[in-house]
Amino acid sequence: MQGGRGDSRVRRLLRAGFTDPKAAAGLLDSPVLSAVRSDGVLIDALGSAADPDLALRGLARLAEAQGDATGGPARLLETVQAAKPLRDRLLAVLGSSEALADHLVRHSDQWRTLAAFETRDLHPGPQEFEAALAGAEDPDALRVAYRGALLTIAARDMTGTTAFAEAAAELADLASATLAAALRIAAGEAPRGAASCRLAVIGMGKCGGRELNYVSDVDVVLVAEPAEGHGEQTALQAATRLAARMMRICSDTTAEGTIWPVDANLRPEGRNGPLVRTLTSHLAYYHRWAKTWEFQALLKARPVAGDPGLGEEYCRAVAPLVWQAAERDNFVPDVQQMRRRVERSIPAAQLERELKLGPGGLRDVEFAVQLLQLVHGRTDPDLRSPTTLTALADLAAGGYVGRQDAAALDASYRFLRTVEHRIQLYRLRRTHLMPEDPAELRRLGRSLGFTSDPVTELTRAWKRHTAVVRRLHEKLFYRPLLDAVAQLEAGQVRLGTEAARQRLEALGYADPAAALRHLKALASGVSRKAAIQRTLLPVLLDRFADSADPDAGLLGFRKVSDALGTTPWYLRLLRDEGAAAENLARVLSAGRLAPDLLLRAPEAVALLGDPEGLRPRPAQALTQEVLAAVGRADRAEQAVAVARGVRRRELFRTAAADIVGAYTPGGTPGHEEQAAALDTVGDALTALNAATVAGALRAATAAGWGDTLPTRFAVIAMGRFGGHEMSYGSDADVLFVHEPRAGEDEQLAARAALAVATELRRLLQLPTSDPPLVIDADLRPEGRSGPLVRTLEGYAAYYRRWALTWESHALLRALPVAGDPGVGERFTRLIDPLRYPEGGLGEEAVREVRRLKARMEAERLPRGADPATHTKLGRGGLSDIEWTVQLLQLRHAWSEPSLRTTRTRPALAAARDAGLLDAEDARVLDEAWVLASRVRNAVMLVRGRPSDTFPSDARELAAVARYLGYEPGAARQQDTGSGGQMLDDYRRTTRRARAVVERLFYEG
Repeated sequence: MQGGRGDSRVRRLLRAGFTDPKAAAGLLDSPVLSAVRSDGVLIDALGSAADPDLALRGLARLAEAQGDATGGPARLLETVQAAKPLRDRLLAVLGSSEALADHLVRHSDQWRTLAAFETRDLHPGPQEFEAALAGAEDPDALRVAYRGALLTIAARDMTGTTAFAEAAAELADLASATLAAALRIAAGEAPRGAASCRLAVIGMGKCGGRELNYVSDVDVVLVAEPAEGHGEQTALQAATRLAARMMRICSDTTAEGTIWPVDANLRPEGRNGPLVRTLTSHLAYYHRWAKTWEFQALLKARPVAGDPGLGEEYCRAVAPLVWQAAERDNFVPDVQQMRRRVERSIPAAQLERELKLGPGGLRDVEFAVQLLQLVHGRTDPDLRSPTTLTALADLAAGGYVGRQDAAALDASYRFLRTVEHRIQLYRLRRTHLMPEDPAELRRLGRSLGFTSDPVTELTRAWKRHTAVVRRLHEKLFYRPLLDAVAQLEAGQVRLGTEAARQRLEALGYADPAAALRHLKALASGVSRKAAIQRTLLPVLLDRFADSADPDAGLLGFRKVSDALGTTPWYLRLLRDEGAAAENLARVLSAGRLAPDLLLRAPEAVALLGDPEGLRPRPAQALTQEVLAAVGRADRAEQAVAVARGVRRRELFRTAAADIVGAYTPGGTPGHEEQAAALDTVGDALTALNAATVAGALRAATAAGWGDTLPTRFAVIAMGRFGGHEMSYGSDADVLFVHEPRAGEDEQLAARAALAVATELRRLLQLPTSDPPLVIDADLRPEGRSGPLVRTLEGYAAYYRRWALTWESHALLRALPVAGDPGVGERFTRLIDPLRYPEGGLGEEAVREVRRLKARMEAERLPRGADPATHTKLGRGGLSDIEWTVQLLQLRHAWSEPSLRTTRTRPALAAARDAGLLDAEDARVLDEAWVLASRVRNAVMLVRGRPSDTFPSDARELAAVARYLGYEPGAARQQDTGSGGQMLDDYRRTTRRARAVVERLFYEG
């Protein structure tokens, strides 16, 4: 019988929500709770708590803590049974916060504060909290009083008396009262110092915005002035001591725990600046030195403690600066940099659990709302609320944000902040991570009202709300712009023309009027094309805004859309393949080369939707495709046009993959990843140019001789072409060699070879819309004065009798790339003794190489070029490093076969492995060579024409910096006074390389 009743009781507790009903039954049977063990109302009330087991344990501990002075356990339990308000509040707190249960046990009489709330207690304000803390005369008393007030906030919050916004405002008001009380205690400890100064505490961040968390750093800025009759220096010293003591009272940990850290790092100069300044000093800093993020932070500034007159004066003085921030020269790159910093600051392992900083997290909402306030608040004072949800509502009311979007974002923000509150309340610890433990997730879910399947329901709701924020974060900026130009819904409050212009300027558009015209052309109307583009444009515009030239990105998209907009596959690709739209936006806004290539053949956009589409084609497959296409053409000009069309497509494929980071997948690439990507680009460009040359050779041959020439003909790549190190703007350095077929007249063979070489060059230089491929044969024997084509025997005779050191040097990079492979192989055997001379290059020849290099440095650097930043001929540039490596090859490749390569980086690695230079020197040279090569590629991608110098145009320079992986603003002159971080890094890297070159090339 006893067993049956026990089983029934266990089942009852299980139905009530206890996860360990046997332990719960044991607690109810314990002496301290035995009087209420059969109280069904109490058990149901415990079952309503977020964690019934935790609530019951807390109740038992609290009952045990009751002494005779408080009436013992009976008084507590009788009140809990009789008074529903106390029962609901106490059990809600005990079931959700282990930390507050600990506090109640330590201060066993404070449960009485929950027994009866008067009406005025339901929504306390700053005065009520100040009154609650007024009796605290020392730091520990303040900590106890603070926890007591926090207990009442949690009780209202957990029973639904207040919602998130009210609870957050109460927490901020309690923080203000606590700072005031701590300042009062600090002043009481040093009354003379306190009397010498006026000190105001300015609340910042969530405290300033009256939207504080349960556990959070309280951000403050401190301003002081001397009291009447006191000197400024003395007053500032006293105010600093006073402020520091106030901060320690709040942040120190004692037996009564801690309140929260006070963070003053938002002050001018951050932690490196003085803790306290005068108002004049604050304003001087903000006028001269402050960055955009500091004005964004000041948006939430409000006086919270200390001298109220000084606090108000401070806020009135800084407010105009806040609302002028969007007019600052660096506003756009600063905003871009702030966004990226937020995205990068989260450990990858925590990214998906981050409520605050993760994708679709709280910071996305707060950042978006504050940015829109900075942009539009300068002309609309209604948008200047420091509270996120109030500001969001104001933005919607003014037409700056779509009403539906604002409502959805409001709901998601409230949900995510409520989740954050519940997580922090459990142990009163600062965290923004969703728990992983199922028991914690169950408690969290139940605290939010999910009772059927708390873990599943909570997870589903959390994912849904983060997805909403992630989606609306982009739309929040751009949807009102599209609504303003499309004007599809009558009577809707829309963004005005001036507000739209302000927003586009703030997002980086130099010509907002043109941008609005493009948006109108893309988004207006009721066609399927316009509807899909209205859906896509927020994503694309967001990506354009993160680039160095948003105007070019938007214009490019309009041109592509005009060319392909009626093509069903194009709209379907952008709509259904998320990567395609993202990649298209990045390509269009990265510079001129890739968009120009795309606009000549817009159908190439299809490559952007397929990961395989961005991988380089194998060299053999490219050559086969070109030769097959050339074979189907009727005329040589038509054949080469087809070959150049393939080259254009492959050039776009390579450039697009390079821009979107397809060659450096995953995370921020380091040197090795960047070098590998550069090698991939070089291989791809070499392969596509070799295939083009092969196609032109076939076309030139077929035009005069059909399938067979009277001579075997080969094209030998030289320079960067032979080294598989071509950049986007490289010429193709070549030699032409032939070998008459058996029985053919040598004079006829020579004329045929010359005609083919001449026709090949003519065909590839015909004026077309495709990028030219310049064939440069000046590295042939005797240079421009020598024959364009020679036989193998002619080359052998020349090299045997006349070869100069520079020619042996140039032949280090000779590599057959087209034509007869046998001739190419025999030419390679012919030149190997010249480029890898037996015994190594003699001392006189070494001196000759050094003289040539010195003369080149003196004579070939263009007039006006900066030798510190010229990527080819500058100090520590490509020429320096390549000549150093090639001198090692000329001297040692005869005995070190690993040095017999046409490529710079493998030759450098081989020299290091052979002990010809140490690992650190090799690393320095490799780093500089990779950087200079990447700069050359970046300049060509950005400007659409080759150059060995950094661009002088600010936007182009910024785009080069972006390609190199720098944050927005890294190319700005004013950042360091010498060209920005990018140019400083380039000079530093090449300066180190030049030091190695001086030692190895000129002295070694």
